[in-house]
Amino acid sequence: MLTGSNYDQAGGESLRKKISFLERLELSENPILADGAMGTMLNAKGIKFDQCLDALNLTHPELVLEIHRAYVAAGAQLLQTNTFGANRFKLAEHKLGDKVIAINHAGVELARQVAQESHKEVLVAGDVGPLGVRLAPYGRIQPEEAQRVFHEQVAALYERGVDLFILETISDLNEMLVAISAVQEVCELPIVASMTFTRDDRTLLGDPPKRVVKILQQGGADVIGINCSGGPAQILRILREMHEAAPEVLLSAMPNAGWPERVGGRFMYPASPGYFGDYSRAFKAAGARLIGGCCGTTPQHIAQMWEGLQKPEIDIISESNGITFDDNNALAGSEDQPSKFSRKLTSGEYVVSVEMDPPRGLSTHKLMAGASLLAEAGADVINIADSPMARMRMSPWAVCNLIQREFNIETVLHFPTRGRNLLRVQGDLLAAHAMDIRNIFVVMGDPTEIGDYPDAMDDFDLVPSGLIRLIKCGFNLGYDHAGVEIGQPTSFFVGCALNLAPQDISKEIKYLQRKIESGADFVLTQPVYNPEALASFIHKFEEKYGRFPLPVLVGVLPLISPRHAEFLHNEVPGIQVPAEIRQRMVEAAEASAQEGVRIAVELIKKMRPATNGIYLMPAFNRYDLTVEILDQIK
Repeated sequence: MLTGSNYDQAGGESLRKKISFLERLELSENPILADGAMGTMLNAKGIKFDQCLDALNLTHPELVLEIHRAYVAAGAQLLQTNTFGANRFKLAEHKLGDKVIAINHAGVELARQVAQESHKEVLVAGDVGPLGVRLAPYGRIQPEEAQRVFHEQVAALYERGVDLFILETISDLNEMLVAISAVQEVCELPIVASMTFTRDDRTLLGDPPKRVVKILQQGGADVIGINCSGGPAQILRILREMHEAAPEVLLSAMPNAGWPERVGGRFMYPASPGYFGDYSRAFKAAGARLIGGCCGTTPQHIAQMWEGLQKPEIDIISESNGITFDDNNALAGSEDQPSKFSRKLTSGEYVVSVEMDPPRGLSTHKLMAGASLLAEAGADVINIADSPMARMRMSPWAVCNLIQREFNIETVLHFPTRGRNLLRVQGDLLAAHAMDIRNIFVVMGDPTEIGDYPDAMDDFDLVPSGLIRLIKCGFNLGYDHAGVEIGQPTSFFVGCALNLAPQDISKEIKYLQRKIESGADFVLTQPVYNPEALASFIHKFEEKYGRFPLPVLVGVLPLISPRHAEFLHNEVPGIQVPAEIRQRMVEAAEASAQEGVRIAVELIKKMRPATNGIYLMPAFNRYDLTVEILDQIK
């Protein structure tokens, strides 16, 4: 909120605008009709999409004015300022970070000029798009920093007198809530919170429409809606779900003109203006009180929507779920050659592996967002656990396949022996190889009695060393367990587990030697908080068996809080957190997560000379903290 002598006047004006806007939405016979795409129109006038479209408010104001006027002439009752990307993060990409205030001020002034000269009741909405960066835990930006950036843009728009704010094309619910909070911090103007959805009718992080509308209602949005996404059919489908979940909520709908196709360097959208005219009535029937267009729409689309609203309502049923599959993405079989992971380890490179858990349900959105962040940050390989803690999760083969196809980063498939007989083990190995998975981490697996299904079958035909032998001396030579040819040999690179703090170290050394003799290629350890434990174990192993023969990736699990440290120390077998580290976490208080990052970096640096890489295990999916560690060690 504003402070000082202008507080009462500005605050009172905000409240009056809010009441006026909401009353107009509720009482008008038809929805308020907003404008359409700005970027599409600018591109049609020769402006390239890689230019800063928001900066045209300063450099080419006549273009922006011309487009605003065209939309008002078409019947638009609401203009959105040309400020979709005018936040500090996005402007900095064009070296315009110091122009945030000027660009947003100019955006409001241009829209307001057209609204006033029209002599109509045309509203001016401050348009705020996504920051263009991911928020933690799936990105590097903390919510506090995101709120400061949103606040800066919102305050600049408010200073020039917008009537409301439209927060649009945001795909992360958390980012939207931060944006709403930034507006509430500045003023009491109405807030339209408009999310975008993927082809499966969920947000990028997997939230369904019913959850979105409930969360945004609780977060303080005055109008909740959908924009961008696919064409009108998908928007209508999502709109109906939202209305069913919260019939009392004011809704908005601003679709793209269908899914775009790139033709001759430009994006072409298939949905015609007449098609939009029909859907304007369907949106109204489905409960939308604010409608308009997004990417690909033009003044012709808005004109048809205006005409459509003057006709009797019709109901349109979408023909499909909007879910399609691209045959070009089908996984092609790869030649049998050593994996990149194996080549890096055998050549002596220092390797960073990060563990991820498969999702508990069908949605992979959050997992894929995390994998994308890790790939961008420089992880060499991603480890996919198999039913950790014996809890039901998606098959790790599917997750490995999805990540490898999408992000061009290799995975390591965790392969427990527990719960699999010989038939299942061998069939699963063939399936993994067919899906281009080459790196296998063999473990015993967690007992089912501790998980979701304690009565589930817990038997196994092979111990880890036996499975390693089957892979290395059977499958990789072209034979199954019975000695029958399987055709083409597999080319698996096989890892084994190591506990550096076992109750019986001599037994752990014996088990490790058995795995080595069976053909293991590398070692992943349990989390280590005492570097001396690693040195001590290797020394004792070498006293009995000679030089340690395998590359070692030492486990590092960044601590999040004092309670997390105590839990690991007291309740997880094989993990010991020294008292000094636990005390550091206590003394860090509110900054304990950052202290956990510092401790992890210190441990990695101390153990680096004795290891071939690290095996990072993000606690509670805090991939943002993992990236901080990667930034400091890569």
